[in-house]
Amino acid sequence: MANTIGPGARVLVIGSSGFVGSHLEPVFDALGVELVRFDLHPDPSGRHETILGDVRDLDAVTEAMAGCTAVLNLAAAHHDFGIGTATFESVNVGGARTVCAAMEHHGITNLCFYSSVAVYGEHAEPPDESTSPEPVNDYGRTKLAAEALYREWEVAAPPGTSRRALIVRPAVVFGPRNFANLYKLIRQIDTRRFLPVGPGTNRKSMCYVTNLVEAIGFLWSAGSRVPAGEPEVYNYADKPDQTSQETLSEVYRALGRREPSFRLPLAPALLAAKPFDLLGRLTGKDLPVTSARVRKLSESETAFDAERIREVGFVAPVTLPEGIERMVRWYLDEGAASAPVVHIPPPEVAH
Repeated sequence: MANTIGPGARVLVIGSSGFVGSHLEPVFDALGVELVRFDLHPDPSGRHETILGDVRDLDAVTEAMAGCTAVLNLAAAHHDFGIGTATFESVNVGGARTVCAAMEHHGITNLCFYSSVAVYGEHAEPPDESTSPEPVNDYGRTKLAAEALYREWEVAAPPGTSRRALIVRPAVVFGPRNFANLYKLIRQIDTRRFLPVGPGTNRKSMCYVTNLVEAIGFLWSAGSRVPAGEPEVYNYADKPDQTSQETLSEVYRALGRREPSFRLPLAPALLAAKPFDLLGRLTGKDLPVTSARVRKLSESETAFDAERIREVGFVAPVTLPEGIERMVRWYLDEGAASAPVVHIPPPEVAH
């Protein structure tokens, strides 16, 4: 089938050494797909050859794309700390221009782009794919701009041909080898440096990495299921959403710890976090305790509608509680003793 992946496909994975990229192999192997790895950094497992290069480097991307039949772009500038607006723009938007130009050069017509629910910004109700995006930060804004470039590339297919731009917008992704939000929460609870704040009734959409890569394989190995002419966009989050309290309970249970009966009211917790806000601004460090983190966990509603992918038949292989339990198990087995490696792209392409 045209513009799908399956036996014999050769996919250039840009950003292959990152968290999501490191989990792709089982899904692609099952589909009979060959991975060509491209990243600023070597494969973290040391098992796979990786073409080292920058998504903004047209010559490097074009050379790496030779002989490929499809492209998966996972590369992004996405950290809250250590990245300026110009870098978000050059990596996320400039990188999309580079990928489109390289695909044009090789006549490749099949793309999957890993975007983000950050494109939606803040909404009172969980956004679905028809919700008008209103990003509130550089990450969401530049991801949305990249989507637009891929959409322009898709609709500009020469007469008699078709192109496919499959766009997946995941919620917060977690799983083994990820050292972000959930890892930090697990570590704080494990080291007894955490106290629950607020009622914990706010909903948080998340997705376990195995489910996300399975979803990509499910969608990409079949033809587009959206009406002709419409953007092929899918939110992804594991359902049902959990409240922050339910997630805390899962972590305490998996760690074998007794959950505290006392919860600190939100107002004094925010007051106590202010010195850490100041310290973070002065040092430029991403501290584990800030007012924003307290609000995000204890108050902010970050729920997203993800029914479209389920309506076309996708069933996640791992439930959200099972995913949290697996994450905690990895933490206990090796994650607690591992040092996170933060990959921040350089401001400019190195030559």
